[in-house]
Amino acid sequence: MHSGTKHFPQKWVRSADQRSAWRYKNEGKQGSAPGTKAKAPLTAQSRLLLTVHGLVAVANALSGTFVNVYLWKAKQDFTLIGWFTLIHHLTMAITFWMAGKWVKEHNKMNCLRAGVVVSALFYSAVLWTGDRAADYYIVLGIIQGMSAGFFWLAFNVVYFEVTDPGNRDRFNGWAGLLGSGAGMLAPWISGFLIVHMKQTSGYRLIFTISLVVFVVGVIFSFFLKKRKSEGHYEWLLTWRCLKEKGTAWRTVSLALIAQGVREGVFGFMIALLVYVHTGSEMKLGNFSLVTSAVALVSFMIAGRLLKNKNRRTAMFIGALMIVLILVPFFWKVNFTTLLIFGIGAGLFFPLYSIPMTSTVFDLIGKNPDSVKRREEYIVLRELMLNVGRILGTAIFIFVASKTTAPVVMNWLLFGIGCAPLISWFFMSREALKKSA
Repeated sequence: MHSGTKHFPQKWVRSADQRSAWRYKNEGKQGSAPGTKAKAPLTAQSRLLLTVHGLVAVANALSGTFVNVYLWKAKQDFTLIGWFTLIHHLTMAITFWMAGKWVKEHNKMNCLRAGVVVSALFYSAVLWTGDRAADYYIVLGIIQGMSAGFFWLAFNVVYFEVTDPGNRDRFNGWAGLLGSGAGMLAPWISGFLIVHMKQTSGYRLIFTISLVVFVVGVIFSFFLKKRKSEGHYEWLLTWRCLKEKGTAWRTVSLALIAQGVREGVFGFMIALLVYVHTGSEMKLGNFSLVTSAVALVSFMIAGRLLKNKNRRTAMFIGALMIVLILVPFFWKVNFTTLLIFGIGAGLFFPLYSIPMTSTVFDLIGKNPDSVKRREEYIVLRELMLNVGRILGTAIFIFVASKTTAPVVMNWLLFGIGCAPLISWFFMSREALKKSA
């Protein structure tokens, strides 16, 4: 899928019996052979990558859920939280684009470790600034954005290399399961510690624990094999893909932007609303415990049962339901309606997210030409997601700076929450129907 040639995209459009998935050549014999429909087992390297992912998920779940609460308690300003989030996403996008050369031409494992190390640095900075953290939201947003950019770029490239279409849904299911498990227990533990200690001491303790877990994650990352680097980084491949007429990437990019619009706002707003309406970190921990428990089971089932042929239907059901569960907010926003939303999201979000992720990575692996440019296509994916996140967060900041009236905020969340249906619409036009 090289957008720089006149053969793009026709070069990779093949008949049904030719649509084999091109496997990354540095992997061993484990996994499914090209064209295999059956689910393949996870390799040792993919399981180790899941371990690192799980540790990072635990560290982020311990403290990440409460960083925005920590900033809110200092300023009680929705727009400040919005700006912190926007700076995070903007920095992450720039980091993805610039670090692409590092991952492509040098040691991508060092990029992954850098992400974990900078995450530890972020929590060190939060500990150092203490009660004045809200005054440094720009610097903190930049550090957190850099950490996410380094880690997720390298993680996604290695994820692509250690999986194939035969086990990609299984890997995503396990990744979601680990993330849900971390999201279930870690915030509850954090909430318990915060309310049973002096609050400043509780926050400092959970930030310190997160720092230690990140260090353990770095240690585990050294057991991942060094990945072979090949080729030269194409800085402008994203632009060439987007301007090339007829390419699936133009349509998929619109789907990714729509996906990012929802992620940008819901990634921080729901947890913050739980705290604002309850005033209790323990309630927020209970919310995460219940909703993540539902998501854990849902990810486990979806990861096992989802197949290429039913991705399109599953994604539509998931997208529709995570929109409909916003309707109770128009009755009243309180802990009960937020919990209804959280349980619904935990139940149906895997049906939307697993097909979305797997299909995009299958598109990257359609032929040897695109596999050689996997880093650039992953950068493209993340840039489009972050364009959506920045757009969604900017809309939130604009509205919240004018009014925070409940009816306005409800319509804002509903409008942004409809974005998954737009993602499904664009994905169903191209990639999803081709993966069936």
